[in-house]
Amino acid sequence: MAATVRRTMKAKIIITPKQAVVDPQGKTVQSALEHMGYTGVVGVHVGKYIEVDLVPGTDAAAARKALEEASHKFLSNPLIEDYRLEIE
Repeated sequence: MAATVRRTMKAKIIITPKQAVVDPQGKTVQSALEHMGYTGVVGVHVGKYIEVDLVPGTDAAAARKALEEASHKFLSNPLIEDYRLEIE
């Protein structure tokens, strides 16, 4: 009888400034790229990337609900940031 291998689930949370919000870090990076000779860059947005490893066998729907709540209440500032959650 073969043993069942449970794969660890991974959640990825990508947080970026809202389009209407001025992004000073993005502007600084864009300016630096232009000074380095990179052309054609019309915008840069600096955000956060968070990976969360979940226990094998975690219920994906429950994990999504909990991480959506954490992303909205704690990991991002919903007034000035958007986030995207992916669970693999």
